[in-house]
Amino acid sequence: MANQGNKYGTHRVISPAGVLTQAAQKIDNDMTKLYTNEIICDVISLNIDSASFTQIKDACGKDPEKIKEMILSIVGERGKMQNPVTGSGGMFIGRVAYIGDDLKGRDLKVGDTIASLVSLSLTPLKIDQIKAIQMDIDRVDVVAKAVLFESGIYAKLPQDMSEALALAALDVAGAPAQAAKLIKPCDSVLILGANGKSGVLCGWEAVKRVGPTGNVVAMVRGEEKGKELLELGVCHKFIVTDAARPVELLEKALQANGGREYDISISCVNVENCEMSAILPVRDGGIVYFFSMATSFTKAALGAEGIGKDVLMIVGNGYTKDHAEITLEVLRESKKIRDLFNAKYV
Repeated sequence: MANQGNKYGTHRVISPAGVLTQAAQKIDNDMTKLYTNEIICDVISLNIDSASFTQIKDACGKDPEKIKEMILSIVGERGKMQNPVTGSGGMFIGRVAYIGDDLKGRDLKVGDTIASLVSLSLTPLKIDQIKAIQMDIDRVDVVAKAVLFESGIYAKLPQDMSEALALAALDVAGAPAQAAKLIKPCDSVLILGANGKSGVLCGWEAVKRVGPTGNVVAMVRGEEKGKELLELGVCHKFIVTDAARPVELLEKALQANGGREYDISISCVNVENCEMSAILPVRDGGIVYFFSMATSFTKAALGAEGIGKDVLMIVGNGYTKDHAEITLEVLRESKKIRDLFNAKYV
């Protein structure tokens, strides 16, 4: 008979004792243990978060076999896919294989295809086989099982788009949904790393929310990328620079905003040492939203203090209310973005 586990999954923690699964060094990924308040899924694909996958690719010299070995090693050691360098994970799509008795009242049945909306860094995962590494889209196709706890959130995949397309968007669902809630009419908005998945989706929401009197500026690494974003309608202007060069970025960003500091900046970069580039261009009383998991919040806090910036800094929480619905709606509103995602991430 199945036992009832802890709502937040602490019954799966092996070490250290007394922490939640995200903070644990090792969790129990034995899928033969059934609990009345867990869901177990047959995993189809993992979407590794961008900061983590970039670090893994670089560490493995972009060798797919070495990447497979590293992922299997991490999961074997930790019982979950949590990059020990970045601390971050990603998400999965899979088909529901087991629903505990306590959760059978939900709008979910065995066989449904869902996307997890909680991080792999806290999700019990057991990989039997890695079938493919899709290097360009941070995706790992697997034969595996994963657990969702009672507190875990998920989305049933929509019928009007492919599983792969929905996964590509839901992987970064927190970013555009948070942008939609933070940005107001007339705001000036700076988006760092604007040509990635989260950057494009945030740009769409930003342009929509600021209205005709606002200004959305995209920071990219190349001229062609900027022109693509203008064509997509996700910015009003773009600047070409390196987010790890805050002084240069500040000068170009202010120039693109008529010499004025910004109301909001959103960091969607996937590399380190970009904290000050997000903070410097923002006015006192403005908002800095760090969606990037490559962010050092120590550097951000001490850096803002060091330059005397009184800004509200928001941690890139991957969850905000209705984030799945808001993000999937972008793909319905913009055929250009949908086509881009289909071409680039599917």
